[in-house]
Amino acid sequence: MSSAEESRQAKLISELRVFIRKVLSDPSVAQTCMDIARKHQGQPDASRSIAEEISAQTIVRIPEEHTDADKMFLDIIHEVLDDEAALY
Repeated sequence: MSSAEESRQAKLISELRVFIRKVLSDPSVAQTCMDIARKHQGQPDASRSIAEEISAQTIVRIPEEHTDADKMFLDIIHEVLDDEAALY
């Protein structure tokens, strides 16, 4: 693995650790994020809308220029929404 790839992975892990700490320190964050995601589900550019509202309403900050960790978080949100839809 190249040093650039190792650096990128270290940054991703660091960002995810910060996010997990935020969720564990305020358990309502996860529920709020999913409520926001459900509201924007299926809309054009839903990920951008979800990220903006999560940043505005929670302690989680997702910058306009999404990092790899931000993209992963948003992908996981969409996966959870897909799982919910499959249950019905």
